[in-house]
Amino acid sequence: MPLTSRLATHHDVDELTSLMRAAIDELQKGFLDDATIKASHAIMGLDTQLIDDGTYFVIESESESDGTGTGGERVVGCGGWSRRATLYGGNHSAGRDAKLLDPAADAARVRAMYTRPGFTRRGVGRLILELCEQAAADEGFTRLELMATLAGRPLYEAYGFEPVEEVVDTSSGTPIPIVRMAKPVTRPRRPANT
Repeated sequence: MPLTSRLATHHDVDELTSLMRAAIDELQKGFLDDATIKASHAIMGLDTQLIDDGTYFVIESESESDGTGTGGERVVGCGGWSRRATLYGGNHSAGRDAKLLDPAADAARVRAMYTRPGFTRRGVGRLILELCEQAAADEGFTRLELMATLAGRPLYEAYGFEPVEEVVDTSSGTPIPIVRMAKPVTRPRRPANT
């Protein structure tokens, strides 16, 4: 399945929001009960600051023909990274912090990763992680940090993230287990264009 990537724009927000809802509702089954999945929407979602910062990626795959003899691109995943202090949450989440991080002292944040149900285990998540790691390395960050759902944890561990702290977020009124994870940046910084 050939995948392509591009930076997200505000024109993508409706489609990304729909993809995120489906991913939260479907991909957490088997890890969380129905009430906890429903509550997860309060602490997950799109932070449009990532789009504004140019650090949020859309992953597309050529779709099957729609019956007209032509195919098209279909959004199959999204995710990004941040040079800001917020570790997780969407526009609606409390406690967001837009403070810029210091690449010499702080870890870049990997944020808001979602894969369309039916497209898991096809390289979507790994591609997002590679894009995030390279972009963070290019800005001088040497470490990455993220807050993982239980469903996402296996992907992050396979990519080299290690658990730092198990957390229970109670801001929605329902306890939601999540895991703070970190890894060193292993991609070399690309030379600046001259």
